[in-house]
Amino acid sequence: METIISVSNLHKSFKSLKVLQGINLDIEKGSIFALLGSNGAGKTTAVRILSTLLLPDSGTVNVCGYDVVHLADDVRSCISLTGQFAAVDEILTGRENLHLIGELKRIPNLKNKVCKWLDTFDLEDAADRPVSTYSGGMRRRLDIAMSLMDSPKVLFLDEPTTGLDPQNRIAMWELVKNLAIDGTTVFLTTQYLEEAEHLADKIAILHQGKIIAEGTPGHLKELMPQRGAVIDFASEADAEKALQILKDNNIIVDAITQKLPTLEDVFLTLIGEKKEESDNA
Repeated sequence: METIISVSNLHKSFKSLKVLQGINLDIEKGSIFALLGSNGAGKTTAVRILSTLLLPDSGTVNVCGYDVVHLADDVRSCISLTGQFAAVDEILTGRENLHLIGELKRIPNLKNKVCKWLDTFDLEDAADRPVSTYSGGMRRRLDIAMSLMDSPKVLFLDEPTTGLDPQNRIAMWELVKNLAIDGTTVFLTTQYLEEAEHLADKIAILHQGKIIAEGTPGHLKELMPQRGAVIDFASEADAEKALQILKDNNIIVDAITQKLPTLEDVFLTLIGEKKEESDNA
């Protein structure tokens, strides 16, 4: 697979505060990548550097084949960023917000593009209403639609579902998955474990400025040594009998499912281990 984002030995500090300490990442084109971490872990700082909004102290970062420091304009031409809070003009209508972005980016065939994204994000019925009347989920959808007006190769989503109710969060997940299906590489930051597990092809856990684990959700769960099985018995009476006499008593087992740790188990265990290492250092 083609690598579209490459990060090598990335460092960033603010005075004496070390925010990123040697980050290394390789992200495949067309994938959904989740940077998972607690508040203050350095997720937003990483996104700001990758999207050319902040200079690194050291290390190299390439996005779409361009160095983010020396070829920042080229990087900006192939990416888009949606921050933690919807950057929409509440006075304008949804259609006007999209049209404004299109004019600023000199997008051809603008009217059709606006109609396309209004339809894609289910905003047609509200297109000519002021954004001040939109719900939080609608504003978030409009914000992402604005980011996609010029069809970026890479979309950065910083905490995309913060503040959304469960229904809108699930709707946002579907939108993100569809973007990846259509070929957009999605780099998202989140503190929601279920979000990372549900969406991401690959996850990196960022803790105290360092990547402490990386891989697919399944791979991360394999890091945990605990194993077991869930056995569904035909009746409660069968469930009360000891496993060693199943065969002798001809007890029917409906299903046996391997029990893996949740991503939350992995996250909390790894964070706890790193805290213990820090305390004992």
